[in-house]
Amino acid sequence: MNREATNTGNTISQNLAGFSCLSEALDYAAAGVTGCNFYDARGRLNAVLPYSELRQQAWVAARRLLSMNLKRGDHIALVADTHPDFIVLFFACQYVGLVPFAMPIPLNLGSHAVYVQQLSGLLSSGRAKVAIAHKEFISFLEEASADNEHLQWIGTPEQLADIPLSELPMQPSRPAEPAYLQFTSGSTRAPQGVVITGKAVMSNLQGITRSGLQVHNGDRCASWLPFYHDMGLVGFVLGPIASQLSVDYLRTRDFAIRPLQWLRLISRNRCTIAFSPPFGYELCTRRIRSADLEQLDLDCWRIAGIGAEMLRSSTFKAFAQTMAATGFDANAFLPCYGLAEASLAATFSELERGLDVMSVDALTMAERGIAVRVQSDHRKINQIVNCGRALPEHEIRIVGNDGELLPDLRVGRVLVKGPSLMDGYLDDQQATDRVMLENGWLDTGDLGYLYCDNLYLTGRRKDIIIVNGRNIRAQDLEEIAEEMDGVRMGESSAFDIELDNGQQIVVLVVECRLTDSTARQLLIKQLQRKVYEGFGIFCYVDLVDPHTLPRTSSGKLSRVAARKGFTERVDLAQAATLQAETA
Repeated sequence: MNREATNTGNTISQNLAGFSCLSEALDYAAAGVTGCNFYDARGRLNAVLPYSELRQQAWVAARRLLSMNLKRGDHIALVADTHPDFIVLFFACQYVGLVPFAMPIPLNLGSHAVYVQQLSGLLSSGRAKVAIAHKEFISFLEEASADNEHLQWIGTPEQLADIPLSELPMQPSRPAEPAYLQFTSGSTRAPQGVVITGKAVMSNLQGITRSGLQVHNGDRCASWLPFYHDMGLVGFVLGPIASQLSVDYLRTRDFAIRPLQWLRLISRNRCTIAFSPPFGYELCTRRIRSADLEQLDLDCWRIAGIGAEMLRSSTFKAFAQTMAATGFDANAFLPCYGLAEASLAATFSELERGLDVMSVDALTMAERGIAVRVQSDHRKINQIVNCGRALPEHEIRIVGNDGELLPDLRVGRVLVKGPSLMDGYLDDQQATDRVMLENGWLDTGDLGYLYCDNLYLTGRRKDIIIVNGRNIRAQDLEEIAEEMDGVRMGESSAFDIELDNGQQIVVLVVECRLTDSTARQLLIKQLQRKVYEGFGIFCYVDLVDPHTLPRTSSGKLSRVAARKGFTERVDLAQAATLQAETA
């Protein structure tokens, strides 16, 4: 492979996702000089894949897949390491009408059994006929597929290269056919296979590149986002190809260890577009030193995208203040809202405006479902970030529990409508019917409100804790914990449990580094007091060791798994008694 990074500028006229399907987008991009660049943990370029070579390699791999006697529409499972082979195999499927889906790599070395179980579930629910993984992960894949009767072939890219080329004609995936499956992260439920057609993803890519980002020739992307996450796959694999941009990749695990390499890539290669969930910005802020700041020049970064999690303004203010010395402009922040069921993006905020935050009364929102603006000296405030307006040809609607349309500043269910929506969940018509409503509306499962056609997201419906008629966001309780010394963002999880006798326990699990029993008891009492002062409720505080709280494959906290872990570790009757005694 070529060892020099691909160009930023291109030699062909830019076409922003004006294609009928993904293979057509790659065919066009292959005529230019842009492509994918892969960097190691030390920031060294170790692989380059120009789009011209991607197209050629995808054709060859497609002909090998054709030799397996697969049927059109069969599903191909790809363990999605940040490597050129994943992109090659993904597009090989596009050229012969096969449907790929990405599977995660293990989060840590100690998760062998959990990871194998996860792969086994995905292979089964995804109905995979072929499964491919690199040598580093093939043993996991073989173990996960031991009892799978549907798989016809398992192997590595190297083993695939030993299969003869078919002479059958290639027939690329058509716009109305499934282009790929995207499994949801499972932060609030078991992962489900979202069926995305070619026309749906191309519609979404048009909205992203033309309206949301207003991409132009000279833009360059940088990403550490995993390829198995919708923001990583659609936003930073398919998006750059559909707009003919070069992109620089850092492996997700390398970012977790050395987050500053992401910033160094942006600085050195003059990247203009890079996105991250909030925890990525928080990690960079926490790890950076003064000496590092002196080596960075981030004035090139015109779009610092934010998505994939609930947005907390303090995270981005801290990042902007820390990075100001590097030339980073806080107006580069671009909050957006999306979900796998809408291919990726549903709304974008306004470019070059930065964070637009509305301060609202937390108790009024909990008790009455109304966003009432307040001054910063109010007793309890929710800082709600503006996630912007719907993409062109898309609509956002806020409705009540009975489906009635709600006015501005009234919190309700967030519905989305438009051409980017999924065809449904794979093999689960009941789940599809629950979210796909009449007249083409999708119930996102999220809560929020509109103001001047802009969406303000307040949380997941399943993450609302209802106590005495109040709708309390789990995030609000977690923020109280994370305001304490020694507790970082993402180190707390709030949820409620209803016992058989109808008694409700509100739980706040907090990762704690304190070892002194007196100090731990003091922290528990402080948290209980602050929760009561903020919301008038009593909660059971469970202090656990660091790295105890479970996360999904995309790095989000899983409240479902946290609740399960709590019930397995704690005597619920005793917890209920302690909560009652506290009250």
